[in-house]
Amino acid sequence: MPASRTKSRAAQIPGYVAGTWAIDPVHSEVSFTVRHLMVAKVRGVFSDVSGTLELAEDPSDSAVTATIAAASIDSRNENRDEDLRSERFLDVEKYPTIEYRSTGLRAHRDGTFTIDGELLLHGVARPVALDAELNGFVADPYGGTRVGFSATARVNRRDFGITIDMPLDGGGVVVSDWAEIGLEIEAVLTEPASA
Repeated sequence: MPASRTKSRAAQIPGYVAGTWAIDPVHSEVSFTVRHLMVAKVRGVFSDVSGTLELAEDPSDSAVTATIAAASIDSRNENRDEDLRSERFLDVEKYPTIEYRSTGLRAHRDGTFTIDGELLLHGVARPVALDAELNGFVADPYGGTRVGFSATARVNRRDFGITIDMPLDGGGVVVSDWAEIGLEIEAVLTEPASA
């Protein structure tokens, strides 16, 4: 997309501020959903997430980095969470963090965008694209400025070396290979771009 068109799109985004933004972990969530026993879904969150958004004057040059503490997984069942933290799944002792680093951004005509990037999970790095939507910019009650966005992705655990097999006698598996990832991110402006 020509830079002039991208820049004009930035000018049309209400409240857009280029600069460095810190992810607010209290108001952000990284969630996951996996199929269990082929008939139901188990949902959970990672409660410890941090990172930085670099929103550029040209939005297509923007970047994001994020780090998740793997041990912060919470599926509302401590026994299951301990299993997910174990060597059978995340192996948090050996791989304490999950990391994401963007490599590009593609805007779409409907106002959504795709964040291309690399996910480091279980010691393996693979490209993962996030389908994202900007929720807006707002002045907070404390004199700061905030931005929010939502994003989704679908990842296959086997791509990251989590290859445990748990087949069911009648066919199928206990835990699906695929996980649906959801992000609700709120970030605080820490340093506006220099004029």
